[in-house]
Parts: sequence; structure tokens; C-alpha cells
Amino acid sequence: MSAEPPASRPAAPPQPAKAAAAAAAAAAAAGKTAKAPDAGRRSERSRRAILDAALALLGEVGYNKLTIEAVAARAGVGKQTIYRWWPSKAAVLLDASLALAGEPDAEGGWAWLPDTGDLAADLKLVLRARVDEFNDERYEAPARALTAVGATDPEVGARFTERLLEPQFALYEDRLRTAREAGQLAPDTDLRLTVEMLLGPLTYRWVLRTGPLTHAFTDALVDAVLGGVAGGTTAGVGKVTA
Repeated sequence: MSAEPPASRPAAPPQPAKAAAAAAAAAAAAGKTAKAPDAGRRSERSRRAILDAALALLGEVGYNKLTIEAVAARAGVGKQTIYRWWPSKAAVLLDASLALAGEPDAEGGWAWLPDTGDLAADLKLVLRARVDEFNDERYEAPARALTAVGATDPEVGARFTERLLEPQFALYEDRLRTAREAGQLAPDTDLRLTVEMLLGPLTYRWVLRTGPLTHAFTDALVDAVLGGVAGGTTAGVGKVTA
């Protein structure tokens, strides 16, 4: 009498560890390994959204009514995300203004002033661009807010000067230094004083609205300042002669 074949047994359920290992091996073999989220890219998107939201809200409600809560809601981030990067709304606004204007060493910003060999023409070109910025409502609102806050808050004023104004002043000084070395300005010309003589009246007219801010005004300002530092005449100022 022949023996009956042993009864078949149900297959044992796969072990979790073995199943996970098998799945990982299969995914790797198929080249389907998942990429880790790029935290840096996500942070930069959030930062950009916050700066854009701050500028947009500033134009809508003004600086006094601008709040971190409103910026966070507009940017789609948590309030603590903003406070992790900035101590105050003024600090947010400063970075937003820097991003809007373009840092001097960043793409889109002035890395140096033009040097065509004609100092007067170069300065007129740059100051005309500054007038256009002052007359641009996107730039005007944050710039006026920072100017006002900086005048009453020494800490904000110091950061505003250090991060925005001083780098710009340095560019003007470099261009004037080149002109002085080329003999286009007197050897004892005070470069910083000359820069402030150029920018001071422009800023004064913009802040106090004492008159129209035009290209004609800045052209006349350049002629007057260079006429003074060049001994009363702008004839030949900035033009390199062989």
C-alpha cells in the first residue's frame, strides 16, 4: 500500500524585515531610489515669498500697519519661520529692499560704476538711474519706510547704513579715485565728501519733496559738484586726453 503524499502546507507569511529588504533591493535595482527633499531650495522659496509678501503689504497698508502675522499669512509660512530669520519687521523690510534694488555685488546690481573716461557723463548716468528708482513706487515705499525708521531707531539706522548705503558709497568713491588718479580731479579731493555732495541734495529733495526729481536736476547737480572740486569749471572734467 503506497504512502499518501504529505499534505501541502500554506506558505509562511513573509517576514517584515525580509520584505522591506526585498523591496529596497528591487527599487535600487530599478534605479528608483527616492531623493531627499532639498531643504535649502525650500528655505530659499520661503525666504523669497516672505520678502515679496512684505513689499506687497507695505504698498497696501503702509509701514505702521504692517505686521509679521500678516506677512506670514500672505507668504504661506508660520510666524516663527520669519522670527527664525529676522528679529523685526524692519529687518525683513531691509532685506526686501536689498533684494529689490540689487546688492552692489549681485547680478542686477552695480558691481562698479561705469568708466567711459568721462567722469561727468558716468555720474549723470548713474544718478539718473537713482532718480528712476526714487520715482518707482515699488522702491519708494520701502525706501521711505526704512529712512523714517532708521532716523528714529539707531540700530535699524546702523544696519541700513552698513548694508545698503556704505556699499553704494564705496562704488562712487572708487570711481572718483580713478578720476583723481587720472588727474581729472585735484589731488587733495576728499572723495567721501564729494560723494555726499552728490547724493545729499538728491536724497534731501526726495525725502522732503522740495522740488521735482528729474534727470535735469541730477545733471545740474553733477555739473555743480564737479565744477567745485575741479576749480570752478567742468570743462574737460572726466575726459581722458592723450
